[in-house]
Amino acid sequence: MPETLDVHAVRTPEERTAAMQLRWAILRAPLGLPPGSERDAEDETALLVVACRSDGRVVGTGRLHPVDDGTGQIRYMAVAEDCRGQGVGARLLAALEAAALEQGLKRIVLNARENVAGFYARFGYRQLAPGPLLYGKIPHLRMEKYLT
Repeated sequence: MPETLDVHAVRTPEERTAAMQLRWAILRAPLGLPPGSERDAEDETALLVVACRSDGRVVGTGRLHPVDDGTGQIRYMAVAEDCRGQGVGARLLAALEAAALEQGLKRIVLNARENVAGFYARFGYRQLAPGPLLYGKIPHLRMEKYLT
């Protein structure tokens, strides 16, 4: 894990832009989707968290938004390919869960791509049901975790 990794809520417009660019590069560009497809209406009110190196490079991002009383949803988790396996995702997830607790949320739901469901399971998420088939190509699993 990078020693100087700082995980925090987005602080500047530049961090927000970098987070969106990373989100697109990791989650949408491989599907042939255009820039802008990584955004949705919840982005204006959701909590956007970034993992930044000491040089300011955003190497990870994730988003939390409430979906109903007591439940939040984590979406758009993305880690730069050259930073995977270094604990960036774990730090992002911990920050998002801590923020959920601060907001009074007791349960987190998410739709995990099947190929990364094991990552979430290692942190206590359990599978509820099959999730959506994103763009008719990428199967997801609906997962949840109760926070303590």
